[in-house]
Amino acid sequence: MRNYLDYKIIGVDAGYGNMKSASTIFPTGLTAMDHKPIFEGDILEMNGTWYRIGEGHKAYNPDKTSDEEFYILTLASIACELKYNGLTEAKVHLALGLPTTWTGRQREDYRQYMMRKREVAYVFNDVLYRISFVDCSIFPQGYAAMVRIIDDDKRNNGFVGFAGTVMMADIGNGTMNIMQLQNGRPDEKHCWTEVLGVNQCVLTAKKQMMDKYGIDLPEQTIENYLRTGQARLRQEYLDQLRSIVRGYVTGLFDSLRAHGYDSRMMPLYIMGGGGCLVKNFGVYDKESVIFIDDLHASAKGYEYMTLGMLWSRERANR
Repeated sequence: MRNYLDYKIIGVDAGYGNMKSASTIFPTGLTAMDHKPIFEGDILEMNGTWYRIGEGHKAYNPDKTSDEEFYILTLASIACELKYNGLTEAKVHLALGLPTTWTGRQREDYRQYMMRKREVAYVFNDVLYRISFVDCSIFPQGYAAMVRIIDDDKRNNGFVGFAGTVMMADIGNGTMNIMQLQNGRPDEKHCWTEVLGVNQCVLTAKKQMMDKYGIDLPEQTIENYLRTGQARLRQEYLDQLRSIVRGYVTGLFDSLRAHGYDSRMMPLYIMGGGGCLVKNFGVYDKESVIFIDDLHASAKGYEYMTLGMLWSRERANR
């Protein structure tokens, strides 16, 4: 969260696997109920409907405005960020992102979707939150996580790290966003969104384990294995899982090469939850691949870019 004038800039990275603010994270799961849940958990209540937050994942859908879920999940993420900063009321400039190639086409619809009500009151975990939305800015996913790094390189390193061509891959649960940067600037002609997110690896593993061994391996077990490389399974099953994940990572690099990546000529920045799969299971040029391990990097980048935009407007109006 960042301060500007009398309001707060709050970035929310709304993924299909996790909802991330600058300081908080929870799974992108939501169940609506017409009564207060019996069991404890993260519960949001608004207009007579209760929502259990953070259990499971949201199914991939290329249109984030197709239902109410991302709206409710974003309100929950704002509440988590406010709680982290000791607040229950705020004027908020919301800072969001969309997959790179969707941004131009869906930006205004997504903004209207989030700004449907300027004044919102809701209860999250038995605490009342009151939000007054000032505005909403939307940026390309992945690139937002890079902006601060690029600016630091300009200030402190003579722009050596981003001279020429740099590749970027943001591997989320639903998609992989790929972008080429030319001298630190995004090249709109060289941006791609591929449906190669981590969930594709999970579904492939689940199907192949059923086909080969006749076992219905829980998605949670597979996801834990992807994060840690460990699971309490027979060695034969572990070996098969490792082979499946390595095949998925090979497919990621095949896609990157199809879009111009060459480790001999350019560095590659990898971010998002899928980065751990590349790091733990992939075969890659360790001298040219840089991992951004901070899962909050995009949310922080949305705030950083929003603040820079507001400062630029302020200077222009003087």
